Amino acid sequence: MTDFDVRPVTDDERRATFDLLGRALHSNRVSDDFWARYGVSWPAAHKFGAFDGGVPIGITSSFDTEIAVPGGAVLPLGAVDGVGVRADRTRRGVLTAMMAAQLADFAARGITLAALHASEPTIYGRFGYGSAALGKTVWLSRPAARLHERVPAGGDVRMLTPQEAVQEIPGLYRRIGPYRAGMIGRPELWWPVAHDRQAGPDGSHVVAVHSGPDGDDGFVVYDTIDHRTPESPDEGAVLKVRDLHAADAVARAALWRFLLSVDLVSVVRARYRPVDEPLAAMLTDHRHARTTAVEDDLWLRPVDVAAALAARTYRPAEPVVLAVADRMLPANTGHYEVGPGGARRTDAAADLALDVDTLGMLYLGQWSATALAEAGRIAAHDPAALGRADELFTTIAAPWCGTLF
Repeated sequence: MTDFDVRPVTDDERRATFDLLGRALHSNRVSDDFWARYGVSWPAAHKFGAFDGGVPIGITSSFDTEIAVPGGAVLPLGAVDGVGVRADRTRRGVLTAMMAAQLADFAARGITLAALHASEPTIYGRFGYGSAALGKTVWLSRPAARLHERVPAGGDVRMLTPQEAVQEIPGLYRRIGPYRAGMIGRPELWWPVAHDRQAGPDGSHVVAVHSGPDGDDGFVVYDTIDHRTPESPDEGAVLKVRDLHAADAVARAALWRFLLSVDLVSVVRARYRPVDEPLAAMLTDHRHARTTAVEDDLWLRPVDVAAALAARTYRPAEPVVLAVADRMLPANTGHYEVGPGGARRTDAAADLALDVDTLGMLYLGQWSATALAEAGRIAAHDPAALGRADELFTTIAAPWCGTLF
């Protein structure tokens, strides 16, 4: 017996569930002004709440978007953007019941993949999510960090007004497109809280745009923190990069060159950058770029394993047969042959066996099958199949999400 029920959230319950999520994540209580401005980003659609006598005790929220996968295909994605349980009702099955309802809804609506950013990484593996893309934190020392003369150059960088930042950046992000596996679409409801609040008229962030021969092709959103004190009056500010996307290497280099030119800055800090972004190699002295952390950037959950495996491309290698186990969506459990020609269900004996969360880790190419086997996450019935799987699933560019949600 449970003393709660799980059901879709109604429009009248939007603010109560948002307040609940804030308390669960230790955020400040939401003001009436904040809700009036940004409540539009918390619609009732695709939210499941746990209720005790009509009072919300848990919430799991998502929005529909899309994600790029290796090979360039773009698949339907359920982006899980808020999960919380009231502190006095944790560890009673509330979270499990809500996540099960959400996954069943994804499956019923034809959502191929689900993704989230994990506040506590130990939670989500049991619901089938695996750490699928990593991001690094980089510190660039100023004024010593300078781009070397052979780094691509071209175009112009201009700063936007707050009003322009709100109006122009959403369209520019869409035009740049999901150029790397793991990148997601940013629907209309994403922008008010995640961008406008920081870069708009009431925010503190600065937005700069790069223009090339074909028009605008990159942007950066950043903030600065003044570190001057009476004891260190000459200490420069820390420039914190929040969002940086570019269509090509020239635009990307121009934006970094601009950031490194900002006066009165001692450090440029960027979190959740692609792990293979060659910032150190772009400098005259690579020691002035320090990677201070590598963290999980995106957790991925195959909702329709057959559709997900069939949608991405694979490098040339002999096929392998994967035995996938999925406790929460048992229709996914089965054997899948994966090869250069695609993927399909099969009755053939399995070469490798793995749970669906490990498939999420393997899917975008961040982790090799060999590494996951050494970590105890893949059982190799045919050890030679690990090398074939490594070659099949590997990607030239590391996966990267680049969007907070």
